[in-house]
Amino acid sequence: MKSRIAVLASVLLLGACAQLPDPSESAVMNLFVVTPQAPDMRYQIEIAKLTDLANHQNQLDDASMAQLLYRRGSLYDALGLSGLARIDLNRALERDPRLADAYNFLGIQYTEIEQYNYAYEMFDSALELEPEHPYALLNRGMTAYYDGRIDLASKDYQRYFESQPDDPYRVLWLYLAEVETDAEAARRNLAERRIKYANGAWGWVLNDLLLGVVDEQSFLNDYAPKHLGEDETLAERMCESYFYLGKLKQLEGNNQAAAVYFRLALTTNVYRFLEHRYAGIELQRSQQALEQQADSTKLDAQE
Repeated sequence: MKSRIAVLASVLLLGACAQLPDPSESAVMNLFVVTPQAPDMRYQIEIAKLTDLANHQNQLDDASMAQLLYRRGSLYDALGLSGLARIDLNRALERDPRLADAYNFLGIQYTEIEQYNYAYEMFDSALELEPEHPYALLNRGMTAYYDGRIDLASKDYQRYFESQPDDPYRVLWLYLAEVETDAEAARRNLAERRIKYANGAWGWVLNDLLLGVVDEQSFLNDYAPKHLGEDETLAERMCESYFYLGKLKQLEGNNQAAAVYFRLALTTNVYRFLEHRYAGIELQRSQQALEQQADSTKLDAQE
């Protein structure tokens, strides 16, 4: 821990010049592929029970039916059945147009398929109904981030961070927005927040990874697969690990390695994690960057 704090101090002193030596490119070649998360049988059983109740909908009032449809839609979502999830979530809102959680979930779904205007509408509705909704602000920030509206993303991430600054994921996403506009300042801010707010939560290691305090190979060997939480699976841990390794490689300009990591994040089948939700968009963008690089190389060769 002392050595990691020392490296953080050097980041603050040297700013962007405090880059640590780049780890060996062999890190990607030494990966292990985690067993995908199996569909949760409890979710499937609950869906069956809820479906049986839905078949007797005449016995339920609109508010109860809306809650049933919302719950079944969220379970479909957790199993990767996004189409069925959207159907139930929309039906839930038909029964109860004031169900903020359903708007939030639909906003996530629309962001995943890059229907950003619909996503903004959903999150704005959720926040209008419930200004202190625990996730809508973060999720609207995600929409803005992937829509390329970094100024809006930064504002939402900043507000979300300020409500709980010791949450490492709030710090991490605020950094990912800030680095798009000023890499040196973003790196300095991340180091300062790391020193000021860090606790023993696993997510702070992800911040250390992006800072360069922990190198890629050490992260994969010594941190990512170890000391899992009581209710945490290896697939869940590696979904996060692969995703943020992909973001690290993107920032380094290594889109080929980034694409590998995002593809691995998708193979975990941890559908309810935001890292899995957005790995598909990230993979597509890494592949597009590689295609553009290849086209540019061809043009240079022809000149």
